[in-house]
Amino acid sequence: MALRRRQDLIMELIQQSGFVTTEQLVEQFKVTPQTIRRDLNELASQKKLHRHHGGAGIDSSTVNTAYQARKIMDLEAKERIAASLVEMIPDNSSMFINIGTTTETIAKALLEKNNLRVVTNNLHVASILSAKEDFHIIIAGGEVRSRDGGIVGEATRDFINQFKMDFGIIGISGIHSDGSLLDFDYREVRVAQSIIENSGQVLLAADHSKFGRNAMVRLGRITQADHVFTDKTPPVEICKLLRESNVELHLV
Repeated sequence: MALRRRQDLIMELIQQSGFVTTEQLVEQFKVTPQTIRRDLNELASQKKLHRHHGGAGIDSSTVNTAYQARKIMDLEAKERIAASLVEMIPDNSSMFINIGTTTETIAKALLEKNNLRVVTNNLHVASILSAKEDFHIIIAGGEVRSRDGGIVGEATRDFINQFKMDFGIIGISGIHSDGSLLDFDYREVRVAQSIIENSGQVLLAADHSKFGRNAMVRLGRITQADHVFTDKTPPVEICKLLRESNVELHLV
């Protein structure tokens, strides 16, 4: 198959699903992984897609990438972020954990802790943490999103507002260059805002792909976090904001 034709078909596949893995493309086009990586790098240089560990995707300001695709995007970075973040969590502490594949990775890392109290609006997080008999897990009420197990809505926000927790562990879809935290669902955003308001310390977990990523709903500002965990140095303007607001940056 001609190079241009293969790259056109790659873009069609990514536009349909939002994200594809290198392995999927190798199987689809019967070429080597090296050939696919060259194609993806060339398309990325033309700003037609974004490269991620294990594949590539395109961003939309209105629709998030499919949940199953997000689970494997930048997974190694998420695992490093999770390992670093849980070092801050002492045994016998309480926390909120919001929606996202990054926070689900953090939940797995939290299993090494003891006697935690967790309030979450993420069914997957609740399922992961329920494996520990000494954990006390509370699931927020509200509407369950079938696509990712997130619980959202006004009832969810009201439920969150009943608690004051030691930590709020927050994942995010995008971070604008001006420091705005961005997401796709205004109902999810309102719940996350309540988590921030009711947390002693806010721990924001965001891999490098979230910086500069667009989404249409403004959640708040990165300076509302007490700690930011990421795998690569953020853009200069973000680092400046963090320093000015005394937000601690953790590079993993």
